[in-house]
Amino acid sequence: MPGLIHGLEAGRVAANLERVRERVGEGVEVLAATKYVPVEEMGVLAEAGVALVGENRLADLEAKRARWAGAFEWDFIGNLQSRKVKRLLPLCRLIHSLASESAIEQLRRHASNDTEVLIEVNVAGEPGKGGIAPADLGDFISRTPARVVGLMTMPPFSERPEASRPHFARLAKLAAEHGLPRLSMGTSQDWEVAVEEGATIIRLGTALYA
Repeated sequence: MPGLIHGLEAGRVAANLERVRERVGEGVEVLAATKYVPVEEMGVLAEAGVALVGENRLADLEAKRARWAGAFEWDFIGNLQSRKVKRLLPLCRLIHSLASESAIEQLRRHASNDTEVLIEVNVAGEPGKGGIAPADLGDFISRTPARVVGLMTMPPFSERPEASRPHFARLAKLAAEHGLPRLSMGTSQDWEVAVEEGATIIRLGTALYA
């Protein structure tokens, strides 16, 4: 597992961010995935012009937001544990990973009228991987008390970006079928393919920091 990233350079991050933004245009949000960015390095991202960050763990989100609350918009992109939904909701603008009945129940108890979520879909049908099956999507949306505004997926890892294309295309088709405008898909190794297939949010780490 990768370790924490130290020694981030604002100039390098800013240059990488600008290159990505030039490629994707105005219709795509660039989210900086900060799972491996320590609290003390978050200021470098703010200096570089990063506006949107995504955290994988509630504890890290709480710690980073406590220090840098006004510097960014905050999304949650990690595995959504139902027992943490109540604490998570006030901290982020958007949850990317709704995928369980227990999380739906917690949203029913604690979500407000303006709570927005993305549903995670396991488009490749990988065993043991998070996300609901595509065939279950319509029913899942109908039972979700929060506002479902889009879908998220993480395709099988591949060194070849093109290997992700059919999975991104399928997610885009599912979103269109259900009238959902947001698509969170694409990471550092395949974000360009994701954008070609309709991504509206790309989740980048190495592509910004290296």
